[in-house]
Amino acid sequence: MKKDVVSTGVKNNLPRTPPALGAAERGRGASISYQSSRVTLLGEGEGQKALTPAPSREPPSDEKGPLSPHQRSNQAFQVRHKASLYQRRVPLPGHPTNGDDDAYAQHIASYSKGLPHNALGEVDPEAYARLIAALSTGRSEHFEAVPLGGVHKLCNPQAAYAYALEGPDSHHLGMTVPPTFSSAETAAEMVELYWQALCRDVPYAAFPVDDRVGQACTELMACSQYRGPRQNGQVTPACLFRGNTPSDLAGPPISQFLWQDVPQGVLQVVQKARFPVVGQDHLTAYEEWLAVQQGALPAGVTTTEEVPRHIRCGRDLAEYVLRDHPFQAFLNAALLLVSLGEAAFSSANPYHGWRTQRGELTFGPCNVLDVVVRVASVAMKAAWYQKWLVHRRLRPEAMGGRIHLHMTGRTRYPLHPDVLHAGVLTRVYDRQGTYLLSQAAPGGAPLHPAYPSGHAAVAGACATVLKAFFKEAYVLPASVVASEDGQLLLPYEGAPLTVGGELHKLASNIALAGVAAGTGFRSDAMEGMRLGEAVAIGFLRDLRGTYHEHFSGFTLTRLDGVEVNIR
Repeated sequence: MKKDVVSTGVKNNLPRTPPALGAAERGRGASISYQSSRVTLLGEGEGQKALTPAPSREPPSDEKGPLSPHQRSNQAFQVRHKASLYQRRVPLPGHPTNGDDDAYAQHIASYSKGLPHNALGEVDPEAYARLIAALSTGRSEHFEAVPLGGVHKLCNPQAAYAYALEGPDSHHLGMTVPPTFSSAETAAEMVELYWQALCRDVPYAAFPVDDRVGQACTELMACSQYRGPRQNGQVTPACLFRGNTPSDLAGPPISQFLWQDVPQGVLQVVQKARFPVVGQDHLTAYEEWLAVQQGALPAGVTTTEEVPRHIRCGRDLAEYVLRDHPFQAFLNAALLLVSLGEAAFSSANPYHGWRTQRGELTFGPCNVLDVVVRVASVAMKAAWYQKWLVHRRLRPEAMGGRIHLHMTGRTRYPLHPDVLHAGVLTRVYDRQGTYLLSQAAPGGAPLHPAYPSGHAAVAGACATVLKAFFKEAYVLPASVVASEDGQLLLPYEGAPLTVGGELHKLASNIALAGVAAGTGFRSDAMEGMRLGEAVAIGFLRDLRGTYHEHFSGFTLTRLDGVEVNIR
């Protein structure tokens, strides 16, 4: 197995004196000096006198520990300083694009949902120019000058400029460029999306015998650039719509972490929900589709079943992600893993075998639960930078509109023959009277660009930190599989399912749920996961330098199978 080593460059408990700060580093703003729990405010400008504390009447300190207060202050500075220096010294990546944003005068390949559009669903050029101007300056008043076509607001474009104090800066991570509008890969992704929409209500347990599933496999095999998984070179029901890691093909299509009951303190949360009634697809009529591109409120609503069930099909998985908090599934996974006890924690955990101590705030449950949530925010910032400031890829629902208009002869677009000649388009038209890509949610995709998927970035990051804290080879006990109707969890009979494998599968489930919903492309999901993984590795590198315990470092297996040591 290949190995990568990521070094922190920080040795714990070595008191050092920080370098003196010059005038440029000190700046001219207000600062706060902490002295014996008293606060001294230093002047905000020239000519202002410092406010000094009254003489301290506090009792003498009896602080214990290997460092004096001054040494501790210096050491805390060094930990932060070395982490930031490391990140600064990493070579800056390039941020190439696929060129689509500049290739078409009508911006037909660029994200524009929520802005004014013409009758063909093409964005108003002036409105798009104002969006680009606002993204270029980052100024709030310029964003407020962007015209909207309806009531829905753009989703947080200014998050693209936000900083994070742990891990790499969002601008310091590169990505593979997404497939172009007219490419064979985008065509294959759309063929997959159309088939996924037609198969949303097919229970996973019925995949081996369902005719639609078999036809989807045959047609995807015919796409020259289909990038989904295969078994012995073939697209089969056992790998259809799954993720691209080897673990994704082991066992059931849904991760154990989305099925098993979740221990939450005194509660035992059963992972059942009132999922949507079958057959509820949205944005299949052209006028409704066009209104939603403008930012109008959706006309449709979602009706849910009366009886809760476990996730059993693509529609259920889509609904989970349409309504979750992005880190939710991984917080549940963390709670499940913590409940397995010390034996499930990584062998590098320094508290293994200790007689008088156990981990809690460090290397224990509190540490795990805290980190899995914090890293999600850093991953989202990285994704938002790529979405808004680099790629601005259109959503699949917009691509479906381009295909519909081309197929009905209202206009012509440079679409690849692999999608124009796909048999799935005939099935879609026979079903709904348009060639639009149906959506699982009434409003379709959220109002931010497609590439990369934010959920996928969170999935890659959260799964990575959980692999760092737990034994990837640990076999999960009492594995289950949902019944065809989703009412029962049945004992799983098959090869043992491991922590690492099921975390990879969970990441793919969450990342690819957007494909099931019709809101994202496969490449949005797969590349988003890789971005999140890179975020987490940098995050863990900074985290490594904050521990007091003697610790050999984090070891984990990346999505590509390479073992990484962070020490």
